[in-house]
Amino acid sequence: MSKQRLEGKVAIVTGGASGIGAETVKTFVENGAFVVIADINDELGHQVATSIGLDKVSYHHCDVSDEKQVEETVAFALEKYGTLDIMFSNAGIGGATAMSITTTIKHAARVMVERKIRGSIICTASVAGFVAGCAGHDYTTSKHGLIGLVRSTCSELGAYGIRVNSISPSGVATPLLCRALNKDVSEVEAIGNDSANLKGITLKAGHIAEAAMFLASDESAYISGQNLVVDGGFTVVNRWLKKQAI
Repeated sequence: MSKQRLEGKVAIVTGGASGIGAETVKTFVENGAFVVIADINDELGHQVATSIGLDKVSYHHCDVSDEKQVEETVAFALEKYGTLDIMFSNAGIGGATAMSITTTIKHAARVMVERKIRGSIICTASVAGFVAGCAGHDYTTSKHGLIGLVRSTCSELGAYGIRVNSISPSGVATPLLCRALNKDVSEVEAIGNDSANLKGITLKAGHIAEAAMFLASDESAYISGQNLVVDGGFTVVNRWLKKQAI
């Protein structure tokens, strides 16, 4: 069997109890990583960890808006696994998220610098981070700021061999988005399919997990400061002109 893409690496996935986070935890473990799920949903977080395997996954309660809890989660990962190679800052809320992302990057980077770990920090951004009209003003502003933060921290942390990137999905029918829209999964996916440029495929959390896998692995060893857009061309196509042509 060939070497797994994340063999022996240790990751923290915030918001790892559901949606994109849970899919990423599974994908990371399937590729050889040890993962700490950091979330506020204790019951679901423990369920996900148990279902995947407690030999590879641990759960730690963490409200990412509380810097002390972020620091404690990083310390938990170090105590249990001895290192921290990957931080996937994925947890979010319906409104602004910039502060929680800032503190998550801060504590992961500190450990990686001190221990001379050539790590990978990944943040979940959004197509709302560079295209207006996709979400409310607070969310849009925070995601614009997050992409700028990724580029800024890339500049600082590159000297230590640490890579910082973001992923910008278009609408994924996660529990968070379904609750925000008060619609079920099929309804949210139908909305996404209707507005999508790339037809014949529905965007799933697993597609974002695969993108995170790539940015976490050595396959992206010289990629930093980038915003990987996973939207099937949504943000690069003028849909009004396209409709006129049809």
